[in-house]
Amino acid sequence: MKLAGWGNFPSVDCRVISAAGQDALRASVMAEPSLIARGNGRSYGDAALNPKATLLTRRHDHIIAFDPVSGLLTAESGLLLADLLDIFIPRGWFPPVTPGTKFVTLGGMVAADVHGKNHHGAGSFSNHIESLDVIQADGRVVTCSRSQHADLFAATCGGMGLTGLISSVSFRMKPIRTAWIRQQTIRCANLTDAMAQIEATQHWTYSVAWIDCLSGGADAGRCLLYLGEHAEPDELDARHAAAPLAWPRRRLVRVPAYFPEWVLNGYSLQAFNAVYYRTARPGSALVDWQSYFYPLDALLDWNRIYGRGGFTQYQCVLPKAASAAGLQQLLHVVAQAGMGAFLAVLKQFGDHPGGDMSFPMAGYTLAMDFPRQARSLALMNELDAIVADHGGRLYLAKDARMQAAMLHRGYAGLERFQAFRQRSSAANRFTSHLAERLEL
Repeated sequence: MKLAGWGNFPSVDCRVISAAGQDALRASVMAEPSLIARGNGRSYGDAALNPKATLLTRRHDHIIAFDPVSGLLTAESGLLLADLLDIFIPRGWFPPVTPGTKFVTLGGMVAADVHGKNHHGAGSFSNHIESLDVIQADGRVVTCSRSQHADLFAATCGGMGLTGLISSVSFRMKPIRTAWIRQQTIRCANLTDAMAQIEATQHWTYSVAWIDCLSGGADAGRCLLYLGEHAEPDELDARHAAAPLAWPRRRLVRVPAYFPEWVLNGYSLQAFNAVYYRTARPGSALVDWQSYFYPLDALLDWNRIYGRGGFTQYQCVLPKAASAAGLQQLLHVVAQAGMGAFLAVLKQFGDHPGGDMSFPMAGYTLAMDFPRQARSLALMNELDAIVADHGGRLYLAKDARMQAAMLHRGYAGLERFQAFRQRSSAANRFTSHLAERLEL
């Protein structure tokens, strides 16, 4: 069948198979000379596409064990984060790191070594993993961690499924006392102001900025900074304090069809950004966890907004010393092109090393969505040069068009990763459209 990532590009004819249970997964690995695992298909590009065999793992989704004292959870890799949240938030537990959507599997979170709004303090998902069970090319199930088969662990966290098939994940959940977030909203006049505010508020657990990448001049990089903390029971009003771990079930809206491509243009995006920036209410508020962590999940199939041609999310990270200059240059080029996105996000990363191919580094990350057009692809090539010149790199989980030279320039752990793939025979069995495009 035709498969694509969340960006709807590329679309590839893939032979699809499915398995659940470790024995069935092992049998699939042994039976297929070439395959890649696919969880919920939320990587944006071609990471979970293999024309020869794409193995669907969503039915491999059981919780194996949970320790209510330490918070240690062991679960199968196909478990959806949304299901985990529904089970554990009423019991007072929250994942230590979460990406911006809950519609991802645990295996996908490991493969992409996802980061969240708390990376500056907590690091990425791999920093909280106790161990992984990974099915190797020869069918062996190997338990790995930082101290046991450490080379497999380092290659698998952020390795985009190219080191083996992740069967189960053990990691520690964090305790919470309510299902609410104390949110502080700060309006920042430009990029310099935004970075100063982010630096000054690092003591907050969560921090993320929506950034207007179409504004120019003195307003260039203006944004809304959203800080967050898990609220305590005494911060809730009487109605919510009676059931602090309950939350309002929000009404989901589905985008019914692909938008015409002309809907998203420089004028409509500029108008949206201006209204969004000026109508936001600075100050403090209590919001439920879904609204803070997963605002876009309320709009099902929102990727259709970009039309049938699909879109690419351009997410880069720049080292801290180069971030101010590099971000200014990136935003200037995007604003000049008039192709800024209405979904643009700025976050700070801390110094928390992950796996060999983990995306985060100490610095700032900027993510922007662009419709897939000849103009936007040319623009992203221009952005690549700026990112590379400032010592940055692109996020594999979002990428669909980077060239191999850009990857080799940006990832210092690439040689270790490739050496492990060859040494373990993973390169002969676990591959994807992304791996072939980037010569992994």
